[in-house]
Amino acid sequence: MNRQDSTTARPIGALRPEAGPLAKALAGLSALAVAMGIGRFAFTPVMPMMMQDAGLSIASGGLLASANYLGYLLGALSAMVVRIRPEHAIRGGLLAVAVLTLAMGMQLPFAVWLVLRLLAGMASAWVLISVSAWCMGSLARYQRPFLNSLVFAGVGTGIALAGLLCLALIRAEAPSPQAWLSMGLLSLAVAAATWRFFRATDAAAGGPTAHARYKWNMDAVRLVFCYGVFGFGYIIPATFLPVMARNALQDSSLFGWSWPIFGLAAALSTLAVAWLVARMGNRRLWMLSHFVMAAGVVLPAVMPGLLAVFVAALCVGGTFMVITLAALQEGKRIAAGNATVLIAAMTSAFAAGQIIGPLTVSGAGGGSFSTALVIAAVLLAGSALLLGRGQDNRLERKEAT
Repeated sequence: MNRQDSTTARPIGALRPEAGPLAKALAGLSALAVAMGIGRFAFTPVMPMMMQDAGLSIASGGLLASANYLGYLLGALSAMVVRIRPEHAIRGGLLAVAVLTLAMGMQLPFAVWLVLRLLAGMASAWVLISVSAWCMGSLARYQRPFLNSLVFAGVGTGIALAGLLCLALIRAEAPSPQAWLSMGLLSLAVAAATWRFFRATDAAAGGPTAHARYKWNMDAVRLVFCYGVFGFGYIIPATFLPVMARNALQDSSLFGWSWPIFGLAAALSTLAVAWLVARMGNRRLWMLSHFVMAAGVVLPAVMPGLLAVFVAALCVGGTFMVITLAALQEGKRIAAGNATVLIAAMTSAFAAGQIIGPLTVSGAGGGSFSTALVIAAVLLAGSALLLGRGQDNRLERKEAT
């Protein structure tokens, strides 16, 4: 009798026990793996396949990449004004990425491909932003910073898995439509497997909130500019790395390993961010990462060859998520309690840099990346020096005393 009473008294929502923190973090990792590894960056390892069997040129590939990055910008901006709970946005975004990726496997006009990649960029932005909000509500109460790092390791994990899948298909001499269809089905499977984890939480109530008028200063402008340079600098190898590798080593599938290496470096480096920030601070870590990325970006331009491309994959892949996390934390730090506008401005500058990067390569023509890579490296190194000026150094000296 007592057993029956205790069962009937239990709320319906409690019949399914709440998932543990690790399971939630792995669900977030999986969502970002699909949204970013496939929704954003799947085109990078598929592009050499499309050049082989669909006659895609580097200039056209740059347009497809920029369409996706434009979609990311539009998605980020719309997420600021459209009120929707994070868990609903994650579910809808994952389904959208899956359907749009499947559609890329069909024989469609180039203009339709542009629209599909633009919409995929919008969906990936919604998932990324919503996963961030969901994490703050669902994982913050556990007070385990490693869980957040684990979630954001999903970006590199998705990149690596997409690269390995394309590598296997290249070795099997499969056409590019099969790559798109395979990744679309994988996206559907992940959406189904993680669906139950993205449920409403009191702390994760979605939608943008009103914020006070932000008071701009030179340090805030500096962060926006440098984050935009980061978007421009990393996106050139992040878009064309397998193509550069293929140009360096013809008639071999070894070039396909460049993208999985990029993703693996990104995933592993994300797990070290909390440790690095604790020892260096956000600004110094950001500065150092810009210098490392600049070296990786310029290397294929000054020392052509497959080795240079693989070193670039390590340098750029190993820093782009480190910069993302350190920069956004630095933005929150200097904006104090009113970070909404500054973070939005940094994200918009980053997205604009991503759009300009592939267009720079497309505009150069001739299939050469050297000019764009040198420009990107110079801007990255210069922005690192610029980050060394301003408020952060004074504050760190004061805190040290």
